[in-house]
Amino acid sequence: MDGGNQTRISDFLLLGISESPEQQQVLFWMFLSMYLVTVVGNVLIILAISFDPRLHTPMYFFLANLSFTDLFFVTNTIPKMLVNLQSQNKAISYAGCLTQLYFLVSLVTLDNLILATMAYDRYVAICRPLHYVTAMSPALCILLLTLCWSLSLLYGLTLTLFMTKVTFCGSRKIHYIFCEMYVLLRLACSNTQIIHIVLITTGIFIFLTPFGFMMISYIRIVRTILQIPSASSKYKAFSTCASHLAVVSLFYGTLCMVYLQPLQSYSMKDSVATVMYAVVTPMMNPFIYSLRNKDMHGALGRLLLGKALQKVT
Repeated sequence: MDGGNQTRISDFLLLGISESPEQQQVLFWMFLSMYLVTVVGNVLIILAISFDPRLHTPMYFFLANLSFTDLFFVTNTIPKMLVNLQSQNKAISYAGCLTQLYFLVSLVTLDNLILATMAYDRYVAICRPLHYVTAMSPALCILLLTLCWSLSLLYGLTLTLFMTKVTFCGSRKIHYIFCEMYVLLRLACSNTQIIHIVLITTGIFIFLTPFGFMMISYIRIVRTILQIPSASSKYKAFSTCASHLAVVSLFYGTLCMVYLQPLQSYSMKDSVATVMYAVVTPMMNPFIYSLRNKDMHGALGRLLLGKALQKVT
């Protein structure tokens, strides 16, 4: 298949999960509600951390960046999805599709790396508390975050460049809600074996290596917590990690369901799993991190009270 055949497709059709008008209306209101909750929740987290000096610590610095990533992540996909659900024209340009794919891959990777960095922060705080201030200095936090962003953007660019070499010359219908890697590869009429190998090998490195690092960190954290004599101190130490563990479990559980499998076995159930990590996880993160966190409760209360007093005055 020659490279000129790729130009036969100038756009794709994002048909979504269902083509039934009744179901599309239900999906529209469901995704709109989830998007608004995600935006409000993550914006509140960012504002509370930004304006409350008590939260100017490494843990909350990384949490604010995680919320920003989640906010950017859903904005990359859901608005276009909502327009398609309400419009007869469901086309997305070839360039627009690859742009969406680039940010999708980059931001999922960034989420993953920030979660690993947060695990390291918890490890230092619990296992090396006397060295925490020097070990997690502002300069190191900025360096770690810069590395996370750089690796994520580079990884997204690498996979997107590989996708530009894939030839699309047949169907342009995507029975899905956004331009996702595996869905696009199933539409390809050129050999995708190389890019699939690249996906698996780089995925093992970029996702499973941080995951292994997190597991090692938490094994050491649990050992340290078990050595604490006071039951209340054990509970307090574990509670600082519980929210992070819940987010990690949700993130990796859905991600592994989708990507750690052969391309040929990708099916609609994996589309549901993709919706979980692309929509549900960013929506749940603010709730998970704030429900059990007294400092966050206080910061959100002061933020909302301050806004209310400003309106009164």
